[in-house]
Amino acid sequence: MLPPAAVRAEAARLRAYFEGTGAVAVEAPILLPADTLLDLYGEDIRGRAYVTHDPLRGEMMLRPDFTVPVVSEHMTNGAEPARYTYAGEVFRKQEIDPERPSEYLQVGLEIFDGTDPARADAEVFTLFRDVLDPCHLRAATGDIGILTAAVHGLTTSDPRRAALLRHIWRPRRFRALLDRFAGRGKLSSHRAELLARLSAGHDPLSDGTPLVGLRGEDEIRQRLTLLRADAAEANLPAAEVELLDEILGLKDKAPVVLENLRDLAVDMPALADAVQRLEARLDAMSARGINVGDLDFEASFGRTTLEYYDGFVFGFYSVTRPDLPPVATGGRYDALTRVLGGGRSIPAVGGVIRPEMLLTLGCSGDVK
Repeated sequence: MLPPAAVRAEAARLRAYFEGTGAVAVEAPILLPADTLLDLYGEDIRGRAYVTHDPLRGEMMLRPDFTVPVVSEHMTNGAEPARYTYAGEVFRKQEIDPERPSEYLQVGLEIFDGTDPARADAEVFTLFRDVLDPCHLRAATGDIGILTAAVHGLTTSDPRRAALLRHIWRPRRFRALLDRFAGRGKLSSHRAELLARLSAGHDPLSDGTPLVGLRGEDEIRQRLTLLRADAAEANLPAAEVELLDEILGLKDKAPVVLENLRDLAVDMPALADAVQRLEARLDAMSARGINVGDLDFEASFGRTTLEYYDGFVFGFYSVTRPDLPPVATGGRYDALTRVLGGGRSIPAVGGVIRPEMLLTLGCSGDVK
């Protein structure tokens, strides 16, 4: 185990680096209201966060990250533009890999500035690249906005589109929904039986079966109506599903992916704005000295992280230690500012570094 004092010293060094770029150091509460996180992520967050109960404030969660409390504070009291940095513990359950720590330090940078989002994306990525340069890490990038634009472009109903958008960050669930909407996924026996009974005119609420759970009769009937409507919908066009599959599989150097997306946008015009944003971001990165011709881009990258990223995403990984978690991750989260700002939003982008990863790799030290 690394000496805690050494990890904290490395965290302090990283935070001082971000302060040197003009970021204001801020603190964030360790205990957060559970309802805020549940509204953002749904019940899935319970599987990743530590939950406790306060006799006065109700259900609370130990801080799973800094972005949510920092954004919440900024949208309430912050001036714009603004940039913040922080360092402190986060807490996440590690049920899949119990060897990974459930409490560790994060150091981060968050930029709130709507004047030029592409330039802000490039700045954040470059700052992280520079401070991590001694580690010789592999950088991976993506853009959740491309996938969401493709979903918006599908010929389907609003409820089906909303279901796909809701599960973009759950790849297996997203795939199951896409297959079902395309008519190539098999219904569960329970769902098929229920739909058959509904088609035959049976009312599941008329046989005297007691209601169990929190949903009332009105909510259940509304759900049954939605199930019938969904079953009556036409399948997604095969050409659109193939195009979406092609987007999901894009993985190459950034300029190559950009050219592929330009071609795909001819058949799906809904991609046009997202493709233009990607092009502007790559131009901004080039202007900052990033060799975008050697930059990896994966259209599906970032789909298993916390669900607030909705645009540019990036990560830095050890080439020699693939068993380690990401050294750093980040991305754009404009929609999160709208949710926490009560409808008011501002373009925002940021990222976090795990200082103990730098010590583990033996590459901590001053920026070149």
